[in-house]
Amino acid sequence: MQTVEILDRLVAFPSVSSRSNLDIAGWIADYLGAAGFEVLRLPDATGEKCGLLARLGPRVDGGLLLSAHMDVVPVEGQDWTSDPFRLSARGGRYYGRGTADMKGFLAATLAVAADAAAGPLARPLLLSLSYDEEVGCRGIPAMIPHVPAFCGRPALCLVGEPTRLDIATGHKGKVSGLVRCHGTAGHSALAPLHVNALHLAADMIGAMRAEQARLEDEGVRDAGHDIAYSTVHAGLMRGGRALNIVPDLAEIDFEIRHLAADDPGDILARLRAAGEALATDTRDPAARIEVEVVNAYPGLEADPGGVAVSALRAHLPDARLMKVAYGTEAGFFDALGIPTLVCGPGDMAQGHRPDEFIEADQLEGCERLLRGLADDLAHR
Repeated sequence: MQTVEILDRLVAFPSVSSRSNLDIAGWIADYLGAAGFEVLRLPDATGEKCGLLARLGPRVDGGLLLSAHMDVVPVEGQDWTSDPFRLSARGGRYYGRGTADMKGFLAATLAVAADAAAGPLARPLLLSLSYDEEVGCRGIPAMIPHVPAFCGRPALCLVGEPTRLDIATGHKGKVSGLVRCHGTAGHSALAPLHVNALHLAADMIGAMRAEQARLEDEGVRDAGHDIAYSTVHAGLMRGGRALNIVPDLAEIDFEIRHLAADDPGDILARLRAAGEALATDTRDPAARIEVEVVNAYPGLEADPGGVAVSALRAHLPDARLMKVAYGTEAGFFDALGIPTLVCGPGDMAQGHRPDEFIEADQLEGCERLLRGLADDLAHR
């Protein structure tokens, strides 16, 4: 099957993260199995999701690992001019949910993988296809322990998120967190006799803003990023039951986007210390502030002069080196000691939007890149 034909099939699977992905994972597993790949299916604890690892070629170290995710973001509330789950071509572009993020790369990967099976390989071609990436890289942590035994030690891992085929050597890590502020309930007519949890939450947001200012003024900096320092962001606050009741619980959803060189544990420790001080200041033993980590994924900081960049630049001589603002699964592979880069077709500016698209020339360029890398495997 050609890349566009495969992309048509992939887009037709409505593999939104909130739904089961067993249909798309099963189709891909059967496709790769028919091409001669050994496929390892990795179901999640619910049995409703499944990740895939696939291998072709000899069981030796080296080789190429291509990483993609199968899930996409929802389309509800978006004004599409065509069916988001039916590939349409117009004006040199292919439209459909996931075309840019990142079924375009996945389609090119599957097309090249099937062709690579026609000849002998000196080094293995490896695939990692995950689920629930779009909701905070939640699928890959369960898959990554299986990578060393199944994949060995690849010479390069390429995460194909859209970079317009430029080479991304880094991105920030992310910690998603929850703050619970506990006060004491009472009648609002006697409000000063109680600890208002919403007031505690407001003070805690003030502490987050102070930490943000500290990071901007004193923290690690990396000019390669759009925002050159780590950030702390409060996204949601909720609390209270009625206007005439002093709220005894308020919650804040927050995130830390940290440079790879910044330890998020240090940022969390300062936030927890600030929360403890705020609760102590109330002089009420019932008051407390808890800071919990809900989810996290690591950042990436690859060597721009390393062999991985050289391997890609042999096929992309005009590609610029850059860093991306969004997160990827790259840091998980990098933590295994696998040289890892982010490079894929299309533009993330098109991702998550109505009328998402990928340009035909980007898709063709990605296929050329992957065919060149696959040819390297046959001769090295």
